[in-house]
Amino acid sequence: MTPRSVQDDHSHRDGGSPQDGGTVRDRGSVQDRGSARDRGTPASAPWVRTRLRTAPGTAWALGLLVLLTSFLAAAFPRAVERYENDGLRHDITAADPRRSVLELSAPEPELQLPTAEREAAVRDAALASVHRRARSLLPGPVVSATVDSSYGFRTGKPIVAQESWLPRPDLVDPQLTYSTLSALPDHATLRAGKWPTVHGRVSEDTTEVEAAVTEETAKTLKATTGSVISVPAHSGKQLTVRITGIVAPTDPRSAYWSAQPLLRTPALVPEPVPSPPTLSPPRYYWTAAVLLPPDAAPALLATTGRPEAFWRFPPDASRLTAPDVAGLRSSIASLEGGPGLVRLRGVAGVNATFTTGLDEILSAYGSLRAAIGPVVTVAAMGAGAVAAVVLLMTGGLIGGRRRAELALLRARGGSLRGIGGRLFAETAVIALPATVLGLLIAVPLLDRARLWPSVVGPAAVAALVCLALPLGAVLPHRRPQPPGARDDLMDARPSRRRTVAELTVLVLAVGAVAGLRRRGTGGEGGSDLLVSAAPVLVGLIAALVLVRLLPLPLRLASRAVARRRGAIGFLSLARAGRSSAGGTLPLLALLLALTTAAFGGSVLSGVADARDRAAVHTVGADARISGLYDAVPLPDRLIRQVREADGVREAAAVQVVYGVPLPADPAGNNRMKSAVLLGVEPAAYARLARTTGLGAFPADRLRAPGRTAAKGAAPSKDAVVPVIVSPSVATELGDRPRELSTAAGDLTVRVAGIVPRTAAVPDSDFLVIDAASLTRRQTTTLLVTGSPDAKALRAAARDAGQGFSVRLRSEERAAFVDTPMQLGARGIYAAAIVAGAGYALLAVLLSLLRTSPERTALLARLRTMGLTSRQGRRLLGLEALPQALLAAVGGVLVGWAAIALLAPGVDLVGLSLSSGPTPTELDTAVLRADPWSLTLPALGVVVLTAAVAAVQARWAGRRGPNTELRAGDSR
Repeated sequence: MTPRSVQDDHSHRDGGSPQDGGTVRDRGSVQDRGSARDRGTPASAPWVRTRLRTAPGTAWALGLLVLLTSFLAAAFPRAVERYENDGLRHDITAADPRRSVLELSAPEPELQLPTAEREAAVRDAALASVHRRARSLLPGPVVSATVDSSYGFRTGKPIVAQESWLPRPDLVDPQLTYSTLSALPDHATLRAGKWPTVHGRVSEDTTEVEAAVTEETAKTLKATTGSVISVPAHSGKQLTVRITGIVAPTDPRSAYWSAQPLLRTPALVPEPVPSPPTLSPPRYYWTAAVLLPPDAAPALLATTGRPEAFWRFPPDASRLTAPDVAGLRSSIASLEGGPGLVRLRGVAGVNATFTTGLDEILSAYGSLRAAIGPVVTVAAMGAGAVAAVVLLMTGGLIGGRRRAELALLRARGGSLRGIGGRLFAETAVIALPATVLGLLIAVPLLDRARLWPSVVGPAAVAALVCLALPLGAVLPHRRPQPPGARDDLMDARPSRRRTVAELTVLVLAVGAVAGLRRRGTGGEGGSDLLVSAAPVLVGLIAALVLVRLLPLPLRLASRAVARRRGAIGFLSLARAGRSSAGGTLPLLALLLALTTAAFGGSVLSGVADARDRAAVHTVGADARISGLYDAVPLPDRLIRQVREADGVREAAAVQVVYGVPLPADPAGNNRMKSAVLLGVEPAAYARLARTTGLGAFPADRLRAPGRTAAKGAAPSKDAVVPVIVSPSVATELGDRPRELSTAAGDLTVRVAGIVPRTAAVPDSDFLVIDAASLTRRQTTTLLVTGSPDAKALRAAARDAGQGFSVRLRSEERAAFVDTPMQLGARGIYAAAIVAGAGYALLAVLLSLLRTSPERTALLARLRTMGLTSRQGRRLLGLEALPQALLAAVGGVLVGWAAIALLAPGVDLVGLSLSSGPTPTELDTAVLRADPWSLTLPALGVVVLTAAVAAVQARWAGRRGPNTELRAGDSR
């Protein structure tokens, strides 16, 4: 309870006046209060309202800071959840319907059943009933009453069609699939003829049915309305299928048509490879689908095509969210081989099977999410730590400005609990509404996300503000403080408690860094908060160490400056040394902001670098000109035009020979391997490998003295040719000469070097050889470096004839388009960097505002002694320079150290390469320090500090000494 004397002081402060000769009313007596009110004595104003009216600017500033921080804390989980949901829906929607559709199939009814029962089981009414019941057993989040779902009865094996009017590219009869399809008129438009129908009741003995084909099928098979196809039956008879209509799909890309593309588009497929394989090229034949009316399904029971029923359910991802993935994968696993499949078989038959590729899509999504999530968390932890430090600095600034007031209350008997309670109340009145308002702004702005994760961050912000300010302001008053006591940085001696706390943080930082290096951000278990906070802990340790080391350079600099003429340098360093020993928070905020900016900038730079390298790996150079399968020789005219084209620095000619058999395995296990032979000009190809970074090697290693064969001449059997090979080929060849038989000539080779990749075939096992050693030499590929003109290259390839292609590295690079998840993650990373920079700016301003009154008074005193305005600006700038330089240099070193320590555990493949044209361009994308991300923010800190000091000196110079200096002022 506050003593009577303190209440008297509060009464005067709040506008009340003592009654009855200066006596103070007893707050504990209800009768006295009542009598005072009866006598018309004005009651004392409430503490909180009075404080808010006394310092409205401080209250608004604190409220705005809490509002902004609360909004960011609420927006982060909502933004993460939204881009995760969008990424999931995008992955399912963009996937090929052949992978994403959920399909239930069942073989034809058992032969021992009565014929009438078999026929009834495949009619449209029975299949529709199974369709409705099966849908109710599928996972609710992805299955809805979509119009693209379908069912029917089809021949599971294509049936050879022997009609003479059908096309035969390689004299092979086409093979056709016959299928009924539900709701065909709702998904197609009739182009010619009429819709196929049934006449009477169709059974196994029916001899003729009507059918339809799509426009593409009719054009390819040369079918017209009235065309007839004979289908063999088990009884030896023929089922006649008469085409009565030609239809066009309303939406060819919908799951209705794309779940089995053969329904709308015929395909030219090769014959199966015979055993043993032959050297003759494969023959191709057409395969297509013929669409029957739904009630014509019984007629297919008599065919030899192994008929089966099917039910397709395209997934509906519009309601699916990231938290649903685990349950959905479990449900799919149950449907594929668990209790869910048992329930489906109870509906569709005991031999029914369930297939889908949706589980693979969800698994790939989960892997990408697990790779991206921890990297984003690292950025969020850095920005959040900077924000927390700024909030603590704000509380410290407000508490420091009220230190004299609180010391007076404490000296007059105020308890720590009472003072802290009042401070808590006036802080809560500001912080809680601001927190709620920040949450209310974030929720509608970032919709389509759960509410409860968004509440945790603002609640933590409110708790930190409401507790930090009262505790930070009250705890220094536990013991009496003598007037004029100083807490100089130069004279401070860290206590044992502080040492123990710093050692504890050091242990945590070492454990977090070791955990992130060992587990990585892409591990199965992800990364917990301690591991994600590793950069923050590294910055914290650096701040503590730098604060302890700062007095040493200050002492050395002060001694050096003391011997020089002029007082500005010495005075500025003395002022810097007299700064508070508790200046760890400003330095910590700047180090964390710089570390976050360096880490985030390096991540974004690493993503771009990984995509650049992936594009180079895919093409092998800046441009690639080749024939079909790298097997067609390039004309000399084309080679000459490419080398003369604008922007071409060099064009390396390569002869690519696929399928070169390697020597048999000495172990005798009949294992046969093959590799790609690359005939190159050693000097040009070595320069290309060095430029692209794909398996650089010295050109001299490929040159073999006396082993140059004339074109068309037989090679010497006893000459050994050096080759550069991939690691697996080196294992097969060993270290002794081995004979190879290739399409370019027979060779005896010896391994002269091993490189992991090469430009011509980055993802294959290879042998690189001097093209002069080959008997049958030709150029099948050109690898171009420089900045070639794409139009000129394509024009040259077009003039050379059919089958020559041009691939550009720039086009492959442009193919890396961010998916919603990658785009959202990069946006959050960029926002975290910007937020950290903004809070760092606030940290600089708060650090300078904390000592602004002292510096202003100092300038006023020195101006009375003859200090000029220019000298005042130099004084304030030099005074702030040690802390700024310490933060800048420390930020660069800490950012570099954090990236070097954490890089082995950070893999950027998921964030950079998942949207590329092919999924395996690079195995890993390692994090590397970006020089610009390290240096630019550090220079910004120095410039910003100097600018703020100059502005403050200019502002203070406009105010006269009489305004700043007062008798008894302790500043």
